Amino acid sequence: MVRNVPSPDVIPFEECDITMVARVGGKCASLGECLRAKIAVPPGFAVTTDAYQVFLQDNHLSDKIMARLEGIDDAQVVEIENASRDIREWIETGTISERMEDVIAENYRILSKRSRTPALPVAVRSSATAEDLPGASFAGQQDTFLWIRGVDQLLLKIKKCWSSLFTARAIAYRTSMGFEHSKVLISVAVQKMVRSFTAGVMFTLNPATGDRATVVIDSNYGFGESVVSGEVTPDQFHVNKITMDVTKKTISEKKIYYTTDPESDQVLKLELHPERQKQQSILDEEILELAKLGKTIEEHYGRPMDIEWATEKGLPYKGQIYILQSRPETVWSQKEAKPVVEPKGSAIEHIIAGLIKGRSIT
Repeated sequence: MVRNVPSPDVIPFEECDITMVARVGGKCASLGECLRAKIAVPPGFAVTTDAYQVFLQDNHLSDKIMARLEGIDDAQVVEIENASRDIREWIETGTISERMEDVIAENYRILSKRSRTPALPVAVRSSATAEDLPGASFAGQQDTFLWIRGVDQLLLKIKKCWSSLFTARAIAYRTSMGFEHSKVLISVAVQKMVRSFTAGVMFTLNPATGDRATVVIDSNYGFGESVVSGEVTPDQFHVNKITMDVTKKTISEKKIYYTTDPESDQVLKLELHPERQKQQSILDEEILELAKLGKTIEEHYGRPMDIEWATEKGLPYKGQIYILQSRPETVWSQKEAKPVVEPKGSAIEHIIAGLIKGRSIT
């Protein structure tokens, strides 16, 4: 196997785990945990919070940023927006040291070689240290960039991810929640892009009711952005965790999807052919495989999970399912869990109750 170059600035996903959130952020730590559970994850590496802090020090930005934010109230919308604009410009025009550039570039080259693709297209995703904390939700506050190719573009997008720690929304949220700006750091995930045939999200409980006996899967053709952003009403499938039967199917009219131009790798938003708009976007076999993966991830973490996934297909009917991100579900999992089935008077009554909790459909 081609191995990444050891450095405090870069850690491959294979070496990340949940104990390393302070160095690689929630997203990268979670990807490492998935690999430890033998879940298929697109390869990549984390640009650590150490690298971010060194960058700030090299550009004399740490004290400058804190001084710019001093005394700002979360109700001062215009002042927050002005501070955000200033800080993001300082970071994005800052200089990454030659040493750090070399380390990131070499690890990108190795990732490209490992994937047998020159100038490998990658996703560049922010991975903050304060994501998914109990009682707070920082998810979605920082930036993600897709289909990035080449070292120059990669370095530029890493700086944009760093600067997104200071979006107006993020500044206002931390201020209102009482989080010190200097204590929230950011890592960046650099991850091989998946040419998604279908993609979406999966919850290992029912997000509408909190029912922990059900896995709920949302899906659409193409990349998962159309599902995550709410631009389409996705297909939705419910799977009973005990019997592993599909208990509910809702096939929506999906009018658009995201894909890439095979020549330029530019992301395209396209209209689905009318004949495909009302077709089931994933096969029954894929629904069950996803549900199994969801159960495995939930068992590994010991709590309900919110998961992003994608399928990459070499053939129209056969492909690989990848987990792109997994994080603890933060609404229902904070509440007291109820039994999957209510206690019964005898063992046989308990077994039968579990089996009929969700009936399979055809």
